[in-house]
This record gives sequence, structure tokens and C-alpha cells, in this order.
Amino acid sequence: MTTENHLHDDLVLARIADVLETRLPARGGDSSSSYVAKLFAKGPDAALKKIGEEATELVMAVKDGAKDRMVSETADLWFHCLVTLVEHGIRPEQVLAELARREGVSGLIEKASRQT
Repeated sequence: MTTENHLHDDLVLARIADVLETRLPARGGDSSSSYVAKLFAKGPDAALKKIGEEATELVMAVKDGAKDRMVSETADLWFHCLVTLVEHGIRPEQVLAELARREGVSGLIEKASRQT
């Protein structure tokens, strides 16, 4: 299948999370053969550091107006966010449900509702 076949596939995040879960130490993730298993083995700060790095690279791509890098760096950022979510037992479906809950709600109203 080509990448274009998956552009509208709303299950891609769930499939990636499924794979990431197999890399967890408790599931036998092999840090000698898997980048993600190696991140998990290093502890939560390793993935958090990658999130910071990828966020910075995305900011730089935006500042440069480099749309191809914006896409690539966003994918890297999302991936490492998924790693962190999986590490904490959170599924991407939970994040998508939260986004759906916020859909159609004014950002100002939504933010004010969290400040109580």
C-alpha cells in the first residue's frame, strides 16, 4: 500500500501505538534491536528529551518556512509523544476523544473551563 492509501486512515495512530506497546520492557521489547525499546529502557526522561528536541526542530522548520520539514518534524514530534503516552498506559484514542470533546467549543471558553 502507498502512503496516500493511509492519508485518511484514522486508525494509523492506534496501529502505531499497538506496535509501540510491543516494545515495552514488560512485553519483551529488545533494546538491542529496537529504537523505541531502547528509549523505554532509558526511562521516561529519554522520550521527554526527544519531544523537546523534535518540538524545537519543528519551530525551526516553521521559522524557515520549510513546509516539507514542518511535516517531517511534526511526524517526529507526534511519534515521540505517542511513545510517551504508551509508556504511561495512555492510548491515542483517549487524546482523539479529548480533541473531539473540544471540537466546536470556543478555545477561550474551553480554556476557562479548565481554570477552575
